[in-house]
Amino acid sequence: QVQLVESGGGLVQAGGSLRLSCAASGRTFSSYHMGWFRQAPGKEREYVASISRSGGSTYYADSVKGRFTVSRDNAKNTVYLQMNSLKPEDTAVYYCVARPETARVYDYWGQGTQVTVSS
Repeated sequence: QVQLVESGGGLVQAGGSLRLSCAASGRTFSSYHMGWFRQAPGKEREYVASISRSGGSTYYADSVKGRFTVSRDNAKNTVYLQMNSLKPEDTAVYYCVARPETARVYDYWGQGTQVTVSS
């Protein structure tokens, strides 16, 4: 199993930047495909980005492509989400997620961190 703890959320003006971090417990962090989801008030949860076990492949939702960058440091058991050119519509609770490479869904979720972008 893996436990996930996000940090780095906060309030930022439109056009600004934030970097989210997600620290994972356990000795097998590098065996997990990692990702980020978000949920805005009154909206369904949506996929944001994900990264392969080695970090060699990254994937993004169209809404964040070119503005967000997902990365990981397997030596530190940490995954990051660098968010640039933030927009008010990026306001949401952001969740770090993990799944074993063979799984189809993300089994492990963090508690979430709030990101608020003011206009």
